[in-house]
Amino acid sequence: MSQKSYDNTPTLYLIPTPIGNLEDITLRSINIIKYVDILFSEDTRITHELLNYLKIKKKCISSHKYNESANKEKLLSYLGEGKNVGLVSDRGTPVISDPGYELAKCAIENGYNVVGLPGATALIPALITSGLDSNHFLFYGFLNHKSSKVRQELNDLKYIDYTIIFYEAPHRIRKTLELMKDTLGNRKISISREISKKYEEIYRGNIDNVLNELTNPKGEFVIIMEGNKEQINYDDISIIDHVNLYIKAGKTSKEAIKLVSKDRGINKSIVYKEYHNIEK
Repeated sequence: MSQKSYDNTPTLYLIPTPIGNLEDITLRSINIIKYVDILFSEDTRITHELLNYLKIKKKCISSHKYNESANKEKLLSYLGEGKNVGLVSDRGTPVISDPGYELAKCAIENGYNVVGLPGATALIPALITSGLDSNHFLFYGFLNHKSSKVRQELNDLKYIDYTIIFYEAPHRIRKTLELMKDTLGNRKISISREISKKYEEIYRGNIDNVLNELTNPKGEFVIIMEGNKEQINYDDISIIDHVNLYIKAGKTSKEAIKLVSKDRGINKSIVYKEYHNIEK
């Protein structure tokens, strides 16, 4: 069902905030922060620093990954009273590897408007300064914290032939790069840290090059990795696994079946039957 975003009904606004340089906040974000009746905030201390910088006073309610689900009733209560609500994460755009999904989904399911504002996010600056292909890319975000599960995740991405974007914390970055090299090969990468800040830094090269330079990692990292550029032998994987690779990359099953048919040079009906386990 379609919904008009700007029909003067109570709305949840997803508001991007600067990832480093406070000057990156947009005029619209400032105006919406002023306009809303209340702010749900991942960390109220960080949000109050921004509000003080902007000289704005606003009531903030803590809403992070551990209590977001419990805040649904509060959100619905405010919207039900005809109030407009803003949602901000610590830095960047809510929902993108940050809290916000549960509240946005709740508002949508209950018939309220959800409006997302354009603004700061780490992945786009890192991508456009990477020197790697940006025509097609997959944003993956954070990998699992357990090495065994990371290997499985990376194996699932092994045959993706377009650029892949990851987020990583400083205490895990070297281990993650080592696992990437071991699982995916010594690919070309770009790593950005401290984006938009005074000490912004970008490492470019293959994984080995970057590991040699990255001796004392600090700050949050964005990893941009080139896709698989090797000639892929699809005989090594089943048709079902082949289809699932595309689905994990964001394709629908219909699109994936079409792509697998093209990759393997076989009729779509063969792939369809195999994937859906239809007997001849």
